[in-house]
Amino acid sequence: MRARGWLVVGESIRAATKAGHGNMNCTLRLETTERRVIMKQARPWVEQYDEIPAPSERALVEGRFYEAIGPHSVLQDRMPRLLGCDPEAKLLMLEDLGPTSDYTNLYAGHTLDPRDLDALVAFLGSLHRTFSNSEGDGRFANQAMRELNHLHIFEFPLDSENGLDLNAINPGLSEAAAELRRDADYTKAVSALGELYLRSPGTLVHGDFFPGSWLRTKNGPRVIDPEFSFVGPPEFDVGVMIAHLYLANQPIGLVQRALAAYADGLSVPQTGKSQELVSSFAGAEIMRRLIGIAQLPLVADLPRKRALLELSRTFLLSPATGCGSATGRGGL
Repeated sequence: MRARGWLVVGESIRAATKAGHGNMNCTLRLETTERRVIMKQARPWVEQYDEIPAPSERALVEGRFYEAIGPHSVLQDRMPRLLGCDPEAKLLMLEDLGPTSDYTNLYAGHTLDPRDLDALVAFLGSLHRTFSNSEGDGRFANQAMRELNHLHIFEFPLDSENGLDLNAINPGLSEAAAELRRDADYTKAVSALGELYLRSPGTLVHGDFFPGSWLRTKNGPRVIDPEFSFVGPPEFDVGVMIAHLYLANQPIGLVQRALAAYADGLSVPQTGKSQELVSSFAGAEIMRRLIGIAQLPLVADLPRKRALLELSRTFLLSPATGCGSATGRGGL
């Protein structure tokens, strides 16, 4: 830090502690004699699953994301500020947002505050609207991370030879996954959606907009971890967000509120095709979080997970139904 000019004269490090869960990256909170900062390094693997390689260039894409949103106060005010970027070490120095927790307790029965939801949806709509002319912006191609995400969303969960023991998570879940894999129409729909994810142009998207990337702070929700960001279909971000409202068994009214608020915040109305794409991406995200490697701290028994997998099937095979049309808590 001193060699890179990131410490002022007389400033020294007092303590270094782990910051957050560190799923993708090595992340530390440093306390200096002057302040606290977050240091985030992208190593050439997934931090939580170090047997899975991952491109360390993701740190540079994340740094560019923070630089791009810097002039836009509506976006910058919802994210930490970039304080330094070391391209050689794939290292970022970020503003410390203070004592925080993410929103993963939603999976354990907590209900999302509608005001927090409104703030998160407003951020997403503003991001997509502000960068709607980003097609061809080479700073955010992020193709290697896009391909990694493609593998774990659209391919790995439906590979019967992937080696993941789902019965160790929930007895009977392997059988439920096998039933889904035998559905030729479903697997074809997932594959086609995956191709669209890889190739479709669009706007700058966050790329991983779920409760683990949202932080609770005294000033309301903040958004972190845009290392999966790329220029692609905005419906992907919306679909992922909606999927996690279902996975977290949130009231269906919050799903409908999110969809309506997002549509209202855009400069052009969403088309039916766009709404169908949101449903399809929501279905794929639900599926991969239940039978893929990126498991969530869900409090859910096998019948509920089976119901969610059936919901995934409906969203992908009948997307015109709309992912906000179900009734009851969590739409189930």
